[in-house]
Amino acid sequence: MDFRLTEAQQEMQSAARAYAQDKLPELADHIERTAEPPTHELIKEYAEMGFLGINIPEALGGLGQTSLDALIVLEEFGKISSAIAFPVFESCTGPVKAIEHFGTEALKQRVVPAVCAGEMVVAIAMSEPNAGSALTDLTTRAEVGRDSVRINGMKRWCSGGGHADGYLVYCRMSDDPGAKGIGAVFIEKDTKGVSFGEQEHLMGFRGVPSSDIFLDDVEIPIDNVVVGAGGFKKLMQAFDLERCGNATMSMAQAAGALDEVIGYVQERKQFGKPIIDFQAVQLRLAEMQMQVDAARLLIHRAISNAEAGMPSIQESSIAKCFANEISRTVTGNAVQLMGGYGYSKEYRIERRMRDAWGWGIAGGAIDIQKTNIASAMVGRRFNQRAK
Repeated sequence: MDFRLTEAQQEMQSAARAYAQDKLPELADHIERTAEPPTHELIKEYAEMGFLGINIPEALGGLGQTSLDALIVLEEFGKISSAIAFPVFESCTGPVKAIEHFGTEALKQRVVPAVCAGEMVVAIAMSEPNAGSALTDLTTRAEVGRDSVRINGMKRWCSGGGHADGYLVYCRMSDDPGAKGIGAVFIEKDTKGVSFGEQEHLMGFRGVPSSDIFLDDVEIPIDNVVVGAGGFKKLMQAFDLERCGNATMSMAQAAGALDEVIGYVQERKQFGKPIIDFQAVQLRLAEMQMQVDAARLLIHRAISNAEAGMPSIQESSIAKCFANEISRTVTGNAVQLMGGYGYSKEYRIERRMRDAWGWGIAGGAIDIQKTNIASAMVGRRFNQRAK
């Protein structure tokens, strides 16, 4: 068991870090002020630099590297901001991986290379007004015909809603109850019958669009079915990878805050000396470092132990849950250590704290991850609906 990165991984990490730190901080500040997402031009630049589709096969336009390689790069972008890193997140751990693994050959060839080239952004549409944590209660309906599929319904909390070019939409595809009737289809933004609600105004995640999606008699070709009825388990396997992406984005907020505060406490003086010389500050920094390192190791374990490219629900849930919790703690401590400067919008620490809270809600709330972990520990699912 070797915890060191390979030479190639170190080179990839260094390249991502240099690019992100040199070119993206001021753009991240602009995005935070305006809530405008990264432009298509910037996403194309990411592609040209080799930062999109890192773990997508070369035959589909990716780099053909491992998911661990992708998360190493994602962390460096996430340290700058969630919005800056979001295109990397979506291209390496998002719905494009479900399309790559389970979609028809025609759909793969149409979508995946375009994502890797920065020509298409794909988002996931899972939640509904009455189906968030209780995802199997979703009611969006897909009627499957011989050559086409007709979809009606509404999706909520879609990260990328109104901005992405295409959506992996979870929907009910048969009359079978619960998970047995659920599958997923790919719907492009400009398809007739697709419309979007107003952009959400969230506590954090500025520059990560979010809106409702309305689907009114939307008709798509049969090739756009990614997973048919009864394929919910496959969708969750792909989502286990997205959990690791979420965990990395979350941990990156903590890691970025720690990097920033280490510099601050060595420069900031009180009572005639740098505040790093006070033992209370030293203890707080040590705790923050331990938490970040532990989160990173849990994420890397989940990815490294993945079979056929998909992590286990237990290890991915442990990684996400722990990273979500320590991210809130570490960023909060960073704000406290920086005092008024940490609380000011003139600095980046308070943004990291707000985003850290978001990652603990997105992709399955923290307590849902704990339920997943307990289920895996005892080898059975718990019926949350039982009275």
